[in-house]
Amino acid sequence: MDFSHFDTRNYPTIPVQEGYGAWASSYEDTVLDLMDLRLLERIKSVAWDHIDEAADLGCGTGRTGAWLKQQGVTSLDGVDLTAEMLEGARARSIYRRLFLSDIRETPLQAAAYDLVTVDLVDEHLPDVRPLYQESARIARPNGYLVLVGYHPFFLMGGIPTHFNRAPGEPVAIQTYIHLLSDHVQAALAAGWFLLEMYEALIDDAWLTQKPKWGQYRNRPISFAMVWRKQRQ
Repeated sequence: MDFSHFDTRNYPTIPVQEGYGAWASSYEDTVLDLMDLRLLERIKSVAWDHIDEAADLGCGTGRTGAWLKQQGVTSLDGVDLTAEMLEGARARSIYRRLFLSDIRETPLQAAAYDLVTVDLVDEHLPDVRPLYQESARIARPNGYLVLVGYHPFFLMGGIPTHFNRAPGEPVAIQTYIHLLSDHVQAALAAGWFLLEMYEALIDDAWLTQKPKWGQYRNRPISFAMVWRKQRQ
């Protein structure tokens, strides 16, 4: 579903590549760890320090990659659509290789990765099926896919992915809404089976950092799914 059906803020909307190119310099200062890293910390089925080869799709500035390396992941390749975001990832010196590419059709080798991660990306795709198919292509048999997304229920409340392009100038990045059932159907069709799922709510920790969000208390804002690739 296109986000425009739910939009309550009516910010100017710009394409994904343009948006993240403009957001890259301030991205690290505006995305809270509560959105995604706190969910990753809850995962039990993945032994991070036993992962030799990981692919970070939509790696951005490398926030997720840095967390993975801290958990003991050995080798990490990153893919992102935006050159400016990749500059931030490259500056971290944690990736073995970085590729400027669409995450739905990457240059990565087939069946090469123990783990594929996708963090806060899927809401920019009109269809999640190609993402699950590409993740399955590059994952090894019994490999994992960990996807963290912006919760569709929160998006339906009318707040898109957005940032301030200049002081006092908020802009939205092209956003789509995928129901959780869309993810499940796409993943199952691509050969994944579900191991774990978590949802993050707006709680006291959130309101400490965003006190004006009191009206959103107890609403789900993000989710994490852990999938494992079925053997053929």
